[in-house]
Amino acid sequence: MKIKKAFAVFSLLLGVSVMKYAGERLTQARQMYQEGDAAYRNMSMAVRGRRAAEYAARFGTDGQELIEAIPLSAEMGVFVPDIGIDFNALRRINADAAAWLYCPDTVIDYPIMRADDYAYYLSHLPDGAPNANGSLFIDYNCAHNFGDPLTVVYGHNMRSGSMFGGLKGYKEQSFYDEYPYMYLYTERRNYRIELLYGCVIDAGQWRERAFMYAENVGALLVYAAGETTFTSGASYAVGDRVVALSTCSYEFEDARYVVIGVLREEH
Repeated sequence: MKIKKAFAVFSLLLGVSVMKYAGERLTQARQMYQEGDAAYRNMSMAVRGRRAAEYAARFGTDGQELIEAIPLSAEMGVFVPDIGIDFNALRRINADAAAWLYCPDTVIDYPIMRADDYAYYLSHLPDGAPNANGSLFIDYNCAHNFGDPLTVVYGHNMRSGSMFGGLKGYKEQSFYDEYPYMYLYTERRNYRIELLYGCVIDAGQWRERAFMYAENVGALLVYAAGETTFTSGASYAVGDRVVALSTCSYEFEDARYVVIGVLREEH
């Protein structure tokens, strides 16, 4: 009887300890995510500064009024909203900064980093701080200036919806209909990304078919067209430059969701 009672007490104490440990880990994780989100907000303010404030005061925080006011036809050229990216300020934070990605009225509003491997920016912010949010970064097999026929950009699918967590919206046609464009800013040129496809793919298949290499962009587009989660009004022609935005997905083990678009230079 005493043994049973002692075992019950031990089990209770163990359970309490496990719950306490799990709670502490959850609290630490939440704190890290919050620190990462705050770091990105501070970075945005440092990089945009007064130009962003002036732009927001005139056109709203996402620029939607200005975008809707200008017809986006071929005759009018390709319009890219000016969100005030100061690349000198961005490079002072980290010389690895290659671009800035922005989708109006969504969480996607982040710098894109150059990378030498697949590991570092999965667990580090652009300022070098270790953080689970990580950074958006270019596949090291791709040119860092978006000059290749294909540029692949990776980012985490965070539970909070931050980073590339926003891409999952494109699994619904209605989301694409509302946000058919993203915008890419580089030091020399700005682009509108006209979205073509969104597709779920196994990470092993992605590697086996070497979809991260520019010479396989045609095969990637054929695959994506057959698996796309939305129907797009955009088009692709040989010679166009393609951007593929890749993140984790959860339809099956090791699934990835990839949103693919064509770069149209501002003019």
